Amino acid sequence: MFEYLKGEVVALHPSYVVIDVNGVGYKLLVANPYRYEVNNQSTIYVEQIVRENEQSLYGFYDLAEKQLFEKLTSVSGIGPKSALAILAGEDTNGVFNAIEAGDITYLTKFPGVGKKTAQQILLDLQGKIQTADKNTSSLSSTGLDLSANMELNDGLEALISLGYSTKDVKKITDKLKASDAKTADEYVREGLKLLMN
Repeated sequence: MFEYLKGEVVALHPSYVVIDVNGVGYKLLVANPYRYEVNNQSTIYVEQIVRENEQSLYGFYDLAEKQLFEKLTSVSGIGPKSALAILAGEDTNGVFNAIEAGDITYLTKFPGVGKKTAQQILLDLQGKIQTADKNTSSLSSTGLDLSANMELNDGLEALISLGYSTKDVKKITDKLKASDAKTADEYVREGLKLLMN
């Protein structure tokens, strides 16, 4: 129904952004909300998913990300939340390369993707997707120690909202604190690298 929304990003939350399009605020579930900036004009590609008891809009940084999301959600066992977790990494080419190389180990590092699901991804998508140039729970309730660094807190909360366990996120918190990351987006990217290793 929708291809993209163009407007001003007015709010960032751990699992979604709000974009104002001509006075209407749209809630878009996204892989990494901290890639966007508040008060910036943005074009966000969207996919509407309607289920028996809910309607959701999923947002994507570029068309390549949207197309990969559509491919992933066509695989049995991969829902929108798992697909977003897979897309939360730095680029879609890493996922593409893993699928083309048959790298089950890489794919099972994502939350919600076990060996069977990874094998299904390979079966359904290997040789059928193409790379594309890019257009270029609150924390306190999870038992994580809240830091004075709000950017770090936002990054940790985003990782949990992607489906990573609190236990796994706790394990990497000290490494994130010691990293050179300064923005929530950088903490999310660094956290994903650590969680994938």
